Amino acid sequence: MNSERIKFSKSKTYRIVNKLLYALQFPRGFLHIYLFLTSSVRSVIEKDITRWLEIDYPERLEKKRPAWMELIWLLWKFEEFRNLFYYRIKREYRLSSRFVLEFAILFYKPLPLLYIRSDFIDEGLFIQHGYGTGITAKRIGKNCWINQHVVIGYSDIGKYPVIGDNVHIGVGAKVLGDITVGDNSFIGANAVVLKDVPPNCTVVGVPAYIIKRDGKRVREEL
Repeated sequence: MNSERIKFSKSKTYRIVNKLLYALQFPRGFLHIYLFLTSSVRSVIEKDITRWLEIDYPERLEKKRPAWMELIWLLWKFEEFRNLFYYRIKREYRLSSRFVLEFAILFYKPLPLLYIRSDFIDEGLFIQHGYGTGITAKRIGKNCWINQHVVIGYSDIGKYPVIGDNVHIGVGAKVLGDITVGDNSFIGANAVVLKDVPPNCTVVGVPAYIIKRDGKRVREEL
């Protein structure tokens, strides 16, 4: 069955149907294109677009299409990207954008149970699947990767994390409290992180501990 599916996906019929469906997305996404082209964070959204394509559709980057066309592709294919895009627009605090956004959401509905309420998210955040995920951080750095069933959030009032650049947070991990996760770190699946994580480290376990630092195997407590 899998081989038949792959064969069909490469067929001429599939390519024609896919192109037709993609073309139909542009009237559906007209308001989103407007929001993107008029956004004060357009350059950040462009970096988001490039990052998502690099991970899931690298062949599309070779075509060098305008960013607004790739925006529509991602809104069509990824509900998680919709949540991130809407977060970017809402953070502009422009009344006109918020008004248009209320109508735009009707055409591309965000993913339920994916909550993004961070104070600041830098460019290139990638959210894989995103089901049952809550993202509440003081800051999330560049090119981070967050999987499904992740919770980044409070341990108490006003106590929530800072996430550095290039951090990957695995499936089901919990990162809680007034802590900092250093650049280039990896939080393993289902880890519970309640203390600062140094840069360039891999942590796992409940509570989390370090198993790799600067590329070398270790066994260290946080």
